[in-house]
Amino acid sequence: MNRIDLIRLSFRNLLRRRTRSILAIIGVVVGTSAIIVMLSLGFGLSENFRQQIESYGNLHIIDVMPGGNFGPGMGMADGGKTNTGTSALDDLAVGNFEKLDDVVAVSPILQEYMKFAIGKYIAGSNVMGIDPEFMEKTGYALQDGRLLLSEDKFAVVFGNQVPIWFYNPRKTLYSSWQGEAQVDVITNKLLMTGDMMYGEKNPVPEPGEPINYKLYKAKGVGILANPNDESAYNVYMPINTVRTIKADLKKARHEATAGAQTYDLVKVYVGDINNVQDVSEKIREMGFQTSSLSDWLKAMQDTARMVQGILGGIGAISLLVAALGITNTMIMSIYERTKEIGIMKVLGADLPDIRNLFLLEAGLIGFIGGVAGIIFSFIISILMNTVLSGVMQTVLGNIGGFGTTISLIPWWLVIAGLAFSTAIGVISGYYPARRAMRMSALESIRNE
Repeated sequence: MNRIDLIRLSFRNLLRRRTRSILAIIGVVVGTSAIIVMLSLGFGLSENFRQQIESYGNLHIIDVMPGGNFGPGMGMADGGKTNTGTSALDDLAVGNFEKLDDVVAVSPILQEYMKFAIGKYIAGSNVMGIDPEFMEKTGYALQDGRLLLSEDKFAVVFGNQVPIWFYNPRKTLYSSWQGEAQVDVITNKLLMTGDMMYGEKNPVPEPGEPINYKLYKAKGVGILANPNDESAYNVYMPINTVRTIKADLKKARHEATAGAQTYDLVKVYVGDINNVQDVSEKIREMGFQTSSLSDWLKAMQDTARMVQGILGGIGAISLLVAALGITNTMIMSIYERTKEIGIMKVLGADLPDIRNLFLLEAGLIGFIGGVAGIIFSFIISILMNTVLSGVMQTVLGNIGGFGTTISLIPWWLVIAGLAFSTAIGVISGYYPARRAMRMSALESIRNE
């Protein structure tokens, strides 16, 4: 028999025993959809983790801190791989970071807490001195205005949440930290100073000799877009400007000036997100501490994979039960078709053709069940992401399942599911097929 004849005969045999074939197919549908849906929950959980971490900042950026012994709780972001070295974050270290493979941009950071004033409104915020080119290369998203330029001096880019911190101390004791901004930080005249009592209704003088703080005229040029990441709670200025401000503050406070220039923090941007872990490890080997959102994402994805393995195992049990159902269906089919098998052998049918006929029937049950199972899986996935999203978020919330995506079915899982269900059918039909091939023709006719 040629292949076309085998396919036609296989379909005809399945249709002759509709009820049994349908029940076997339903078993495959349940098993296939169970394993796909269970795995899709793991993929959805992993995607939620990724979205959640991305909302906190850029996954390509590594924050580098000076090495040294820290107190409890430090070093958690780098998986506990803290370094007890005492390497200084200086220009030499910055140069070494720039030489690492796949490092696209590096910026040292100088920080200083400053007071900002617009008319009667004041707000305090941490100022981060950064290389303007780093902000441009690494794609800081803007809500309004522009980013820093290399020629800027007292230009200010506000984090998303900072503008709402401005409050009138003559009306309230503190900012509400919520609601809408009372001032326009870009168009209004902006002043800044290191004097924390500036603009307060009842200023409390610092102990000791009075300090003559400088009052700087600044210009707000932009507001960052992301309201969730750490940039939302900082103010950004050119690093050279912040270096000047820090020198002025030390002079006003009569503080000793350190000999070598060191930085509070260094930001390293890695081009390929898959290399962030490797770059972090190399920097830690230099004696520094590192922290990146990719470290957190990896830990969360490990949790998602563990959950996915458990759920996938549960779904695999259903497919195993379906495989037993196919085997039972094919064995029963042999007992009912002994005369047909005997006649085929008497007429000279090749033994491989008889074996292939039963394997093809079993494979068709697996294939048809797999196709139906995939369609059913997509229906369930759509329902979980829409109608049942509230229920699923409640169920998965305890393991971090909050997010917009509950179930995610990648294209390769569809192909793998169909191939697996078909393979299960063929494997399940292997024993019955061999039994049919080895059956004696005369005994088959006589038993019938």
